[in-house]
Amino acid sequence: QVQLVESGGTLVQAGGSLRLSCAASGSIFSINFMYWYRQAPGKQRVLVARISTGGSTDYTDAVKGRFTISRDNAKNTVYLQMNSLKPEDTAVYYCNADLQLRSGFTGNYWGQGTQVTVSS
Repeated sequence: QVQLVESGGTLVQAGGSLRLSCAASGSIFSINFMYWYRQAPGKQRVLVARISTGGSTDYTDAVKGRFTISRDNAKNTVYLQMNSLKPEDTAVYYCNADLQLRSGFTGNYWGQGTQVTVSS
């Protein structure tokens, strides 16, 4: 059994900062890419950022220069530091990861999501 558990979402004023965390647990052998997605009300879920095992990162244009994705491989944890938050960043933020289990099975897993609300 594998779990991805996000934390850190809350209500924040525009211009503020938040750090989201996502910890993966279970029978994990290795983790390849880790991702943060978000889904705003009435909209599709979109990729926000991703990070490789070696630390290479990619961001959607809407968050470049404001958000930073990082990871701690020893803790199987990925973070999303969000600065200069805007009301349009309001969404449920989901963690996602490409995992290889100790059984040899590889798959893609989702967390349950954490709500970020940015007030104007």
